[in-house]
Amino acid sequence: MKILSALARLCAVLAGVLMTAITLVTCASLIGRNTIGATLLGDYELTAVTAGAAVALFMPWCQLKRGNIIVDFFTAKLSDGANAGLDRFGALVMASMMLLLAWRTAIGAMNAYSAQTTTMMLGFPEWIVYTAIVPPLCLTGVIALYQAFVGDFEEQAQ
Repeated sequence: MKILSALARLCAVLAGVLMTAITLVTCASLIGRNTIGATLLGDYELTAVTAGAAVALFMPWCQLKRGNIIVDFFTAKLSDGANAGLDRFGALVMASMMLLLAWRTAIGAMNAYSAQTTTMMLGFPEWIVYTAIVPPLCLTGVIALYQAFVGDFEEQAQ
């Protein structure tokens, strides 16, 4: 199971690299726009594409660390066993949603590839972004499945 932890960490690092790169591109574009009046063509498209991929890449690490928002107002007075059962159920729902999203995103990637859709300014193929999002969604689903059926992944991964 350490392999899932390593893959989640790799995804998070890659997401951080992507966000750093797009931040530098955005800064360069803003500095150019405000100093010499020149901007980078398609900077908004690059930001949207990169941010979308980065969000998906951060999700496995978030699930691994149980970093999703939990509202425990109604469950604070329940027993530890009841809360653990609810956590497992929540992980199962998360796994279902992530695997459903991965499946539908893969279909979207195939449709974008067959239609050869591209972004407006740069002409960047959209199927590449869809395809890049599928593996982290699958990984998030697998981690959530493990948490639902086996238990607390975070303690066993360390």
